[in-house]
Amino acid sequence: MSPLRRAGRLLAVLGAAGALVLSTTPAQAADILPPGAIAMSDNVEHVANLPRPDSLLTTINSDIAFQGDYAYVGNYGGFTIYDIKHPKKPKLVSSVLCPGSQMDVSVYGNLLFGSVDSSRSDDSCTSVAQSAAIKESWEGIRVFDISDKRNPRYVKSIETNCGSHTHTLVPGKDRRNVYLYISSYSPSASFPDCQPPHDLISIIKVPLRDPRNASVVATPNLFPDGGNPGETLPYPERTSATTGCHDITAFPDKGLAAGACMGEGILMDIRNPEAPRVLDVVRDDENFAFWHSATFNNRGDKVIFTDELGGGGAATCNEAIGPNRGADAIFDVSRDNKMTFKSYFKISRYQADTENCVAHNGSLIPVDGRDIMVQAWYQGGISIWDFSDSSNPHEIGYFERGPGANLGDGYWSAYYYNGYIYGSEFTRGFDVLKINDRRTKGAKDVKFDIFNVQTQDTYKERGGHGHGHW
Repeated sequence: MSPLRRAGRLLAVLGAAGALVLSTTPAQAADILPPGAIAMSDNVEHVANLPRPDSLLTTINSDIAFQGDYAYVGNYGGFTIYDIKHPKKPKLVSSVLCPGSQMDVSVYGNLLFGSVDSSRSDDSCTSVAQSAAIKESWEGIRVFDISDKRNPRYVKSIETNCGSHTHTLVPGKDRRNVYLYISSYSPSASFPDCQPPHDLISIIKVPLRDPRNASVVATPNLFPDGGNPGETLPYPERTSATTGCHDITAFPDKGLAAGACMGEGILMDIRNPEAPRVLDVVRDDENFAFWHSATFNNRGDKVIFTDELGGGGAATCNEAIGPNRGADAIFDVSRDNKMTFKSYFKISRYQADTENCVAHNGSLIPVDGRDIMVQAWYQGGISIWDFSDSSNPHEIGYFERGPGANLGDGYWSAYYYNGYIYGSEFTRGFDVLKINDRRTKGAKDVKFDIFNVQTQDTYKERGGHGHGHW
């Protein structure tokens, strides 16, 4: 979920006033860092920081993808490529100026895919914001050739219904195609290309030998009953109506995907990638406001859903909001693909009422025999937590900074990749952390050649090389 508004659309979770509601109960002073200060647990080391490149200083960072010795960091103004061969000394390789939020990215071979969910005057990198009420406006997916890391080349665009807030890469079994599951939401009768009801996702098929022929091949209806109607209660009790999905995480090895779809979480069978089938649906109208993202454990018998209470623009990590809102929800997944709620997890370190803080993007740390995850919490920092016992999750490490200049700051994503944790910070750039803990020591033996976090790969539980459909 973006902390900024899309042209011509309203934020699905809160109105303009609600997005900036602050608690009248102050967080405990002992927990609050002064502005500019850094704190971390004893088992975490901050090894590097690279600021945003000059061309992208006026726009915020978003999601990250990895391949080989490179990290690709999305930004509302384009994307940046970093050389991370030596993680303690990362280097800027290039940056591409091509505005259009959120620019969440994924990579495959020599291709980079970027999501655009802000209505633009056209699909070019010189486009400007334009209302979605204008038929000629464009939003969707951009495709770049990244074979020359210093000079990426724009290849193709594909327009999709309601744009592309996020997307998920699903490899084809024939290795000749990849599929992109496009998540988008918030239709309006005044938007020609985003009409209600919007109970679907768009599926793009990309022929790897000829990406210029990429096109939408299916728009399956995931919510034939219309989905969760939502509740129009005051913040923070409001539950979002389902008008599409926010994010989908695929697990190709298991033939599964988990969708975080605004008002509910879903489990899907994706063995036929052009025809996903919903297996189970869960809702939580008591504590969840906006189902934001999903993460499986390595065995596929648990799934974590995050709640983006406040749309990423509110101070939800304080005593007034409590431990069960703006949190993670842990579900066990049975052999017959039914999800059962087990518990919530939320960082216990109170944040200031000037700090936007909520559960956001994270990934597994590939530990043998345990379920451990690293996760971004906007201005709540980066948390490392263990959910091996689904009913008793607990934090084992953290890194955070003091309050930023406003409520639109913090970590968008925090992911573990080949021995290090990489964080994408809205304004402070690209951070590299190292965790030194006996509980995560075995993760250093697991290496991946490619890592798109919304496309989970299995890892060998006794070390070895990551494998899957790559």
